[in-house]
Amino acid sequence: MLRRSLVMASNCSRRLIAVCQMTSSNNKERNLEVVAQLVKEASSVGAKAVFLPECFDYVGENRSQTVELAEPLHGDTINRMKKVAAECNVWLSLGGFHEKGPLEDERKVYNSHVLIDNHGVIKEVYRKTHLFDVNMKGGAVLKESEYVIPGTCLSPPVASPVGKIGMQVCYDIRFPELSCTQAQMGADILTFPSAFTVVTGMAHWEVLLRARAIDNQCYVVAAAQVGQHTEQRRSYGHAMVVDPWGAVVSQCSEGVGFCLANLDIDYLEKVREGMPIWKHRRYDLYNNPLKT
Repeated sequence: MLRRSLVMASNCSRRLIAVCQMTSSNNKERNLEVVAQLVKEASSVGAKAVFLPECFDYVGENRSQTVELAEPLHGDTINRMKKVAAECNVWLSLGGFHEKGPLEDERKVYNSHVLIDNHGVIKEVYRKTHLFDVNMKGGAVLKESEYVIPGTCLSPPVASPVGKIGMQVCYDIRFPELSCTQAQMGADILTFPSAFTVVTGMAHWEVLLRARAIDNQCYVVAAAQVGQHTEQRRSYGHAMVVDPWGAVVSQCSEGVGFCLANLDIDYLEKVREGMPIWKHRRYDLYNNPLKT
């Protein structure tokens, strides 16, 4: 049973989005069936864009399986997602696709955010640049760089029916320079499809999302993994949408489902006009912090 919640930020449905929450496993077929069901239901209630979380395709039992199950961009998974987007007439943000690495680095993958339009055309691919190499509270050591190739460039915001989308992935949220750069390039929406751990999610998830929205006066859209994936891995959930003032306007409850929100670009512009932080920035200082 899919769960959904709806918060309308305006009376206009032209910018209605759905932000999804799911519990991926190593069963790719089952995961993609869940994705298709989520997208179809979101489309049926009027969503123009549907945002899926990191690892929407699968969560491997171990690093070896994670690499073995990876596919190229022209493989079956993305081709199926193109078909779903076209059939449902929606844009899809596929927040963390395991993209097979190049021949010279075939034992690794890219963590790729793929944006597909409502005609089934890939509009942009962003490969995660900041990798999650940390010593977690409680002693767990996580090292994404052992099997993921870092991206080497940012993606420009992509114009869509719901606004200009800035593409990021999960751990990127902790590096505000990336969000600031995308906002300067014209982003209305900052995306953080994620699979946050329970420990980091409880401590930092909402505050980071709200901070990036406030810092950059953008909508923040954060699809999320939730629940138990493997014996060792569990995700925090709480997929949400935050408005440019920093208010949480929609959020998923527990379990698989999606929340809905209308993105009001007129409201975004009013926030920026009322507090014109972009005009107040001191780039002369930021670029030369020690200059006297």
